[in-house]
Amino acid sequence: MNALKLLSRTKLYWGLIAIFLIGVLGSPISSKGNNIFLSYGNLLDVLRQVSTTGLIATGMTAVIITGGIDLSVGSLMAVCSVVCAMLLTVPGVTPGVVLGVPTVAVVALCLGFVVTRFIYLNIAKSRAGADGQRDIRLDGIRGLVTPGIVGVGLCCLSLWFLLPQIEPKFGVLGVLLVAPCVGLLFGAINGFIIVAGRLQPFIVTLAMMVTALGIARLTAGQNNAVLPVYTGSNATADFEMLRSLVFGVIPMPGLFFLGAILIYGAVLRFTPFGRYVYAIGGNEEAARLSGIAAGRVKIVTYAVSGLLAGIAAVLYVAQYRQGKPDAGAGLELDAIAAVVIGGTSLMGGRGSLTGTFCGVLIFGLLSNILQLHNINSNLQLVLKGMIIIGTVLVQERNAGDLLAYLRLVLAPVRGGQAAHKETTAAKRPSQETPSLNLGGNNETT
Repeated sequence: MNALKLLSRTKLYWGLIAIFLIGVLGSPISSKGNNIFLSYGNLLDVLRQVSTTGLIATGMTAVIITGGIDLSVGSLMAVCSVVCAMLLTVPGVTPGVVLGVPTVAVVALCLGFVVTRFIYLNIAKSRAGADGQRDIRLDGIRGLVTPGIVGVGLCCLSLWFLLPQIEPKFGVLGVLLVAPCVGLLFGAINGFIIVAGRLQPFIVTLAMMVTALGIARLTAGQNNAVLPVYTGSNATADFEMLRSLVFGVIPMPGLFFLGAILIYGAVLRFTPFGRYVYAIGGNEEAARLSGIAAGRVKIVTYAVSGLLAGIAAVLYVAQYRQGKPDAGAGLELDAIAAVVIGGTSLMGGRGSLTGTFCGVLIFGLLSNILQLHNINSNLQLVLKGMIIIGTVLVQERNAGDLLAYLRLVLAPVRGGQAAHKETTAAKRPSQETPSLNLGGNNETT
């Protein structure tokens, strides 16, 4: 029994190992006799390719654990990619500057205020002890004035850093600050509308998906379906570092992905915020009654989801050398699939970033295997869909229920066939040769 429990708990890792072995055993062989799938370059390409989806899936995991969903991340990535490409390649005041720089100022102001107030509040709670934590009230200085001063100072500092970059075009640090802040603001708006309006996350994020797509197209302009980025030509040569290998070992996008998984995973596992996320997903009403500020926690999860979409947008621009208004089309579905494959329940309350990491790798390795065998792209979509359904059935432990249901459905059909055979057998004696009536009497012989 213990072995079965261990196997059940580690089934995701066995699935990842199985996909890897399939790739190894079925890999094409190069002209030099080397296994192409196992080549270092191919495995690095897999990590590079899954990094964008992985960053978005990282933020999506916490959102889904709370019982929500975020359909807007693909469009948010598109907006941020357009802003990033425009800041890198076009000098002066552009739509990208108009959208990005004020957003950074607003985010800096709010972030300074909230973080300072949070620090003061936790210091006061620690001094009050467990019995008096719910009655904590900050005075005007600590609750309003000091956080406001810190927020204004952080806002001025960010403007001091960004404004000199407008005329000569932005550098790497500039776009790494602006694009994630744009995503964070849109994500926070998602969370605020969901909490304040008491609306379904599906509807709110669907509306934001459409809205962000329109904003991306308006920012890029009618004649700019693609904003090309050529490092060393129309953009700073330093931007090339975001697609390079760190110490010649790991691609920079993969480093961002692994860093996000480790940091956010530690937050969800070891901090009160992480416990609140799981509590809200398990039973939001009970979490509220226990004193958890469920609305604030949900806003933060959506804001972080947007932030990671903005980081993914910068890496997308670096990797593909372009910003596009439709850069993230369909990416939200890939992220949700990877999260669900990783064992996170769409009902909320259960999941982990370790599982999401495995789910992203399974998705990436599967795509790589199909590409190495030159499988038709349309057939790849069919196979991926079937594998997603099968994996989720196993993760949710519903495969046995499905088989039992199929047996119940097929049982009446089989019963009808058996009854038909019995009826036919019963009718057979009447089809035999009739008895003869001799002498005109009613007796038969």
